[in-house]
Amino acid sequence: MILPGATTAVLLVNLGTPDTPTPRDVRRYLRQFLSDKRVVNMHAVVWRGILEGFVLPFRARRSAEKYRSIWLEEGSPLAVYTQAQAKGVAERLERRLGKPVRVEATMRYGQPAVRTLLESLRAEGVSRVLVVPLYPQYSAPTVASIMDEVARYALRSIHQLEYSFVHSYPTLPGYIEALALRAEEAWQRHGRPDFAGGDKMLLSFHGIPVSLDRAGDPYRGQCLETATAVRARLGLTEEQCLVTYQSKFGPMPWLAPATIDTVVRLGSQGVRRIDVACPGFVADCLETLEEIDLLNKGAYLAAQPDGQFVRHQCLNDHPAWLDALVELVDSRLQL
Repeated sequence: MILPGATTAVLLVNLGTPDTPTPRDVRRYLRQFLSDKRVVNMHAVVWRGILEGFVLPFRARRSAEKYRSIWLEEGSPLAVYTQAQAKGVAERLERRLGKPVRVEATMRYGQPAVRTLLESLRAEGVSRVLVVPLYPQYSAPTVASIMDEVARYALRSIHQLEYSFVHSYPTLPGYIEALALRAEEAWQRHGRPDFAGGDKMLLSFHGIPVSLDRAGDPYRGQCLETATAVRARLGLTEEQCLVTYQSKFGPMPWLAPATIDTVVRLGSQGVRRIDVACPGFVADCLETLEEIDLLNKGAYLAAQPDGQFVRHQCLNDHPAWLDALVELVDSRLQL
């Protein structure tokens, strides 16, 4: 049993972000991210030549420009919101349990690094760690990669820490409720879409290669579980609330339909309003603030100049989402 107390720590793990929106830091971040075989499964020697010779020299500078367009005064949005989530969960757990529980935000790529933080926690006397990936839907390139990184640290440890992992939570009631509240808040600001008149809502998830899906990765099925639960909570049909996939990388086939293809198609068909929510991203980041709110919005408005494009804010530090995380963490602390 993992009991809450001074020797227990909770790690909220997100993907990662460069330290600054400069080509140098973005290049360093992308090198680490794209060198993970869970992310790009190619022969290491072949891929390294492609990565260093073609991908990084061009992508780092372009990505740095995108990061600059969404950077906050406090830093990277992903880092800012993930730290806020850790702080909110820690405060709620202390009120609930009557004693402090160490809650730390960490990143699979970039800083604060998983292995560095685990070493620091060990030095401070922590002996038990609950690892909570901030990905509600499991996929090998995300959750499994976090487990890999923790395992690499464990392999080099003589006196190992005690670990517990959260696998996935695609239909966690509090998570679904938080997504629904974000939608209702957007509708209070912008008016409710006229779904009867043809307006659409998209649930845009990060894509994965089709080959990974065919190999048995449960990600697509869990995305559909989330979508079904969100539709039920909001009273929407599959025709009114569509599932799409974004952020394709590389030439291989990825899950479809693509979000950007869908917004262009709907705009060309005369759909006058599109709402886009990103349930797989629990914190706003480059993929939501730049890819959806700038790139996809621009593509839709080019096809439908008189249309309305409404992106729903990610969960970030919404009280309902923090409450949901606390329920999840507390239930695992007692196992």
